[in-house]
Amino acid sequence: MTAAAAALGYTPGAVSLHIAALERATGTELVRRAGRRVELTDAGRTLAVHAERILGAQAEAVAALERARGEVAGRLRLGVFGTAAALLLPPALRRLAARHPQLRVVGREVDVDQAYAEVLAGRVDLALGLDYPDAPLARDGAVELVRLRTERFSLAVPAGRAPREAAPLALAGAAAYDWILPPAGSYYGRAIRTACRRAGGEPRVVHEVTDTATSLAMVGAGLGVAPLTGLMLRLRSAGIAAVPLRETVERHIVVAVGAAARSRPSVAALIAALRAGAEPGDGGEPGATWPEDGGEPAPDPDAMPEAVPGPRAGAVSGRPERHTQGSARSGRAASPTGVTAPPHGPAGPRAAGG
Repeated sequence: MTAAAAALGYTPGAVSLHIAALERATGTELVRRAGRRVELTDAGRTLAVHAERILGAQAEAVAALERARGEVAGRLRLGVFGTAAALLLPPALRRLAARHPQLRVVGREVDVDQAYAEVLAGRVDLALGLDYPDAPLARDGAVELVRLRTERFSLAVPAGRAPREAAPLALAGAAAYDWILPPAGSYYGRAIRTACRRAGGEPRVVHEVTDTATSLAMVGAGLGVAPLTGLMLRLRSAGIAAVPLRETVERHIVVAVGAAARSRPSVAALIAALRAGAEPGDGGEPGATWPEDGGEPAPDPDAMPEAVPGPRAGAVSGRPERHTQGSARSGRAASPTGVTAPPHGPAGPRAAGG
């Protein structure tokens, strides 16, 4: 009962009251206690199957009524994650306020990896999410993924420490640098690790960080390298440079929406506004109008910055300089972070999460 209440955002007492009311309405016992747990009765399981159909029919009825009225109005619950809330939501809501003032959108922050599940569970009507070809989301016929934009990854390195060569960087070689990545259990973390392995390397993860702005700040401080897209660069550009990758590694910015709600005029209007906000150049694409406070313009993510020699091994990461067999003294090349990298392929993981 407690877990169900937490998933629904209710208190256990409120869930008990709803179940009691449903049992009175149906005239049958729907749940029973089994030790410290509560489980559905046969009647409860039967009703649960029909409830899915009932809720689907309700969503279809709402969509049909909206189309019949011919107006974009009402209330939509939109699940958002940090980057989307900061960069995609404001321009989308401005567009909607100007074009459809009767439509109210209520944003709710959700874990980006749970966006699909939040829609499937009915806790939000739509949710912004990320889908990676190297770690795709599980699909369910009840929820559709609408693609807003596809972004190609480059590599964020500390400013002034990009490779001297003008050619794009191979992932197999870049894997030997100190990386800042989300945990391997996340879609994002799994996608980048999969792409590196496909290219023949294993990223040497020294910091596991989920928040994009934090990871880029750590890159700017010289603590490692991290994947980068144009949207990410809008969060932070100070102290970092973007190095193109030889391999194509992508992510899709998507909206998860219930299949039955897809045809609602209000849903279509919100998706259109979000798609416009996700387009390059809207709201301050890197190198355009961002930042608005008069600070330094963001570097072009597709440009190769002029190379500047990095410091000695160990000087950037904060670790004391050490020379062991096969280290910098034996001919290793310096990585963009100033930490030595082996000349003949990446080293294995040496930190948590690698």
